[in-house]
Amino acid sequence: MLRWIYSGLLTAVIFAVAGTFSPQSAFTEDLSDWKAVEQKAKGQTVYFNAWGGAQNINDYIAWVADELDKRHDITVVHVKLDDTANAVATVVAEKAAGTDEGGSIDLIWINGENFASMKRQNLLLSPGWAEKLPNWKYVDHESKPTIQTDFTIPVEGLESPWGMAKMVFFHDTARGIEMPDSFAQLVEWTKEHNGRFSYPAPPDFIGSSFLKQALSESVADPSVLLEPVDEATFSEVTAPLFDQLDAMHPNLWRGGRTFPKNKEALRRMLADNEIDIAFAFSPAEASNAIANKELPDSVRSFVFSGGTLGNTHFVAIPYNASASHGALVLANFLLSPEAQLRKQDPVIWGDPTVLAMEKLHADKRASFEALDLGIATLGPADLGPTLHEPHASWMTRIEEEWIRRYGVAN
Repeated sequence: MLRWIYSGLLTAVIFAVAGTFSPQSAFTEDLSDWKAVEQKAKGQTVYFNAWGGAQNINDYIAWVADELDKRHDITVVHVKLDDTANAVATVVAEKAAGTDEGGSIDLIWINGENFASMKRQNLLLSPGWAEKLPNWKYVDHESKPTIQTDFTIPVEGLESPWGMAKMVFFHDTARGIEMPDSFAQLVEWTKEHNGRFSYPAPPDFIGSSFLKQALSESVADPSVLLEPVDEATFSEVTAPLFDQLDAMHPNLWRGGRTFPKNKEALRRMLADNEIDIAFAFSPAEASNAIANKELPDSVRSFVFSGGTLGNTHFVAIPYNASASHGALVLANFLLSPEAQLRKQDPVIWGDPTVLAMEKLHADKRASFEALDLGIATLGPADLGPTLHEPHASWMTRIEEEWIRRYGVAN
């Protein structure tokens, strides 16, 4: 509960000061002279604020840091976050204090409501830089709309895409249990399989994502979610969601009195036969866990035929970064075919690439095509339709209402 209160206070502070800052002067670096950018980046230390809750991701970032050190004489320090709002609040505080140069954060792993907040408050490096990176030429921005729009907010080159995400569920096929095909079916499924499902409490990312999935399936008119929350209609729009949650909670693991901390805890509960369904925002999650001996090889992924949420995650540079040149070089390396290929390997991470295969050289394309995505990873044709993320304001409001109704949180 304390963690939620702290996160809620951070969000309140961030939104309270929104709109009180004036825009900063534009970033004038000529990115067409990339050699000059690399030269200025040499010797810099880049403080990369990124979620630190998964060892495989931490290991990947450590590999990236080694490569930047060897190739560019750049030191990358992974500042491990448990909530990206903490980093946003740091930049807010620095701007309020007049620290418009020499900030403590150089790059942030970000998307959704945190990006919307930083964009609104002019806390990001000026527009367009991401699309001027040399490796942008490989990015599949034409057929992946979430690369240009982050939770309905136009990106405008303020952040650079890093990976794709899609909500998938997974289960142990050896148990012979039929799986539900929608949120409504899941609610009914929990009545027949009492105590065999749960989800992390908000504000945990995957728990909040589950609520957005449920909301997207429950509302009468999904298009309303693409606009900011209207308090006048909030109760009416969300009534079907909370009616179904009310029906489901008594049938959850431990009667809905307590909730798993995060997706890692959810995965362990599936492995320990405490629950029958786990889920994540990565198509390779189950394959990665199988490869690391965390789940049996009888586990398989599935999605709802009506669609599941999908988005892109990004990296962004604060307007007052101390090592903006180093951050640019790091962001560009993260878009390289080499870094994207390694990241998509389920043994390493399994994060889907943002690159377009047809834009790659034949040898690089062949490497992607030869990559074994794992026995539990659904191919692009099997991932089903993608549901759009709601406007960022919906998540904040849904989390608040969830806490008010159910009184527990991580």
